[in-house]
Amino acid sequence: MCGICGKLNFDQKKAVDHGLLKNMAAAMQHRGPDDEGFYLEGQIGLAHKRLSIIDLATGKQPISNENGKIWVVFNGEIYNYQQLRETLIKKGHRFKTKTDTEVIVHCYEEYGRECLSQLRGMFAFAIWNAERKELFLARDRVGIKPLYYSILKDSFLFGSEIKAILCDGTVPRDLDFPAINRFLNYLYLPGEKTLFKSVQKLPPAHYLQVKEGRVETHRYWDLKFSDLGNGNIDFSTAKEQLLNLLRETVRLHMISDVPVGFLLSGGVDSTGLLSLSLSETDKEISTFTIGFEGESFADERPYARMAANRYGTKHYDLTINARDFADFLPKYVWHMEEPVCEPPAVALYYISKLASQKVKVLISGEGGDEAFAGYQHYRNIVWLERIKTALGPLKGLGSLFVDKMSGFPGFHRIGKFSPLMVLPFGEYYQGKTSYPHRAFAKEYLSNDFLDIVSKEDPLVRLAGLAENVPSKDVLGRMLYIDAMTWLPDDLLVKADKMTMANSVELRVPLLDHQVLEFAASLPSRYKLHGFTTKFILKDTLKDFVPEEIIKRKKTGFPVPYQRWLRNDLKSSIKDILLDDRTIGRGYFEKNIIEGMLNNDKGHLDYSKEIFSLLTLELWHRTFVDTP
Repeated sequence: MCGICGKLNFDQKKAVDHGLLKNMAAAMQHRGPDDEGFYLEGQIGLAHKRLSIIDLATGKQPISNENGKIWVVFNGEIYNYQQLRETLIKKGHRFKTKTDTEVIVHCYEEYGRECLSQLRGMFAFAIWNAERKELFLARDRVGIKPLYYSILKDSFLFGSEIKAILCDGTVPRDLDFPAINRFLNYLYLPGEKTLFKSVQKLPPAHYLQVKEGRVETHRYWDLKFSDLGNGNIDFSTAKEQLLNLLRETVRLHMISDVPVGFLLSGGVDSTGLLSLSLSETDKEISTFTIGFEGESFADERPYARMAANRYGTKHYDLTINARDFADFLPKYVWHMEEPVCEPPAVALYYISKLASQKVKVLISGEGGDEAFAGYQHYRNIVWLERIKTALGPLKGLGSLFVDKMSGFPGFHRIGKFSPLMVLPFGEYYQGKTSYPHRAFAKEYLSNDFLDIVSKEDPLVRLAGLAENVPSKDVLGRMLYIDAMTWLPDDLLVKADKMTMANSVELRVPLLDHQVLEFAASLPSRYKLHGFTTKFILKDTLKDFVPEEIIKRKKTGFPVPYQRWLRNDLKSSIKDILLDDRTIGRGYFEKNIIEGMLNNDKGHLDYSKEIFSLLTLELWHRTFVDTP
């Protein structure tokens, strides 16, 4: 796990400045405090900050092939590198290290861009082909590792973080206002855009080639869902295959020359992975979890301790409070770089900070819900669409009935389904955060800002994705949309940035692409069985996970930020959001924000909106106001 960056001048006679490359790397010191390396040769400069995980002695980057004509800088882990290394040696390639990085060089040398189909892991890398004068960048299939780039008139820059790119003073900091509007609607930034017009994200499962000033991007992988499922596979056979696959992915993710720990959430996914890991190591395993001061509801620590005691791990936990949350927010924005409404990210920062004192590698259960349909909204929408189909032309009356029922005590939550009763699936589901959607623009954005962004409906960008999913099955369509949007652009941004802030590598075995492909091939009834979510995964792991955890109601990550925003932090948040500098940006009307902060519509919870506006303003103060 590392940080990479570099610059390519289109003019072959113009050399890259070594001082600039040093500054770009220094901006990512937290991603690789163990070592650094540089390659400068005329128009190209590559830099690497290293967090040593595999081949501690000789794994220094950049690394070249035998004749020094192909160079790579790499962030991530290739879990099948040992098998690939053996194959490449048989083909005549000579290795000088035992690191997985060198496998990428020779794999590219042997297969060209098709090398990507050989790699199993999480990765973002850049390869310079000196003979062809070509720069080749690639990002892993799911988007576990980030990669940003900027195309200027006379050069191309890239980096694991935006901060590295902004070290080059020629990169404009002009804002992309439609992107800001998309953030305020989705609570994260889907797609390839950032808030800077000049900086983009390389999408997951894409590679990019730069040659003679031309930049081209191509997709190399997609997640295929089968409406019929994996042939006629029966449930018991599917469970057996899944268990074998889980054992394999855990074994591969345990490969490390440094200590490995587990993040325990008290749920099925992380507990199941921990139980399967016991046969893959003879070393003591450390586990970590977090709780919140004054919060007894959905406290995950008792369940995490139960798992730790059962499996004999060295267990650590900590408690954070509202002040801890507030103190970290400026650094949260600095590390995240993309404004994301993800309060649990703050908790992840603190728990990875604790873990960094014991281990360099953490394994998380991230991805189980997206692969095997673990969220309640998957169940709710599948049943909603079934009811709509059954009602046929009477679904309009069904909408009125639901609306009326929501007025009775105990039924207020079903009101959100009323408008969805008469809308086609593709019009209301553009991802997890669009369900149900409350258009922010109509509530608090200023007329001047709406005029600027009026040419683009922020929801249209992903509406087409819902209509073009390679599946007619409602559950498959939701899982695909979330895997292409919310997973890489929200959850995995949080996972990477918050752990790397503490120089810790986070691994996610359930997001191995072979696990995802297998899950996508299964019939939907194996994932959502009646009202039971994540059915096949729970049934497969029931002999490995305590019954109390298997049957536990899903709670998510219960960070009590709503209470903190309404009480402990209300005054300081008002000072920021109602400040003249904030209002002067022209995004929203002051009186509406005052109403949200005072909650004069007391039946609504504006916590997500307030946190989003807060992170947006802190982002401006960090990356726009500050040189």
